[in-house]
Amino acid sequence: MTLDINEIQKILPHRPPFLLVDRIIELEPQKRIVGLKNVTINEPFFVGHFPSFPVMPGVLIIEALAQTGGVLILREEPDCSSKMVLFATIEDAKFRRPVVPGDQIRLEVEVVTRKTTFCRMKGRAFVDGQLAAEAVMMCKIVEKTP
Repeated sequence: MTLDINEIQKILPHRPPFLLVDRIIELEPQKRIVGLKNVTINEPFFVGHFPSFPVMPGVLIIEALAQTGGVLILREEPDCSSKMVLFATIEDAKFRRPVVPGDQIRLEVEVVTRKTTFCRMKGRAFVDGQLAAEAVMMCKIVEKTP
């Protein structure tokens, strides 16, 4: 199953420039998901991180993994447009190689455990088959409030 950016935006509340997943290319409901993020020099964070050597901030790679996991979790929720997923914890985050303009990040996320509104996921980000970052994330599903 694939989802394009329009379908992703029906599930996630994030919008550019903070929507960090462009396409879903694999999805096993309630188990695993694979998304893609195309990294371009036009990303607003490259203006200051770093002007002479643009590198995607590691925290945004983790955010891209979390958003990909959010698609997996929220897609199965009734009335997902009224809900969102928030970080509860980030554990064992490791950064293995820089992500730079022109890279395409493959975002692989699998559910480790799921209990009602809490979900623990393991995420790994790859560029050209090389591990760029990984983390274990705990998230909570919450109602959006105005």
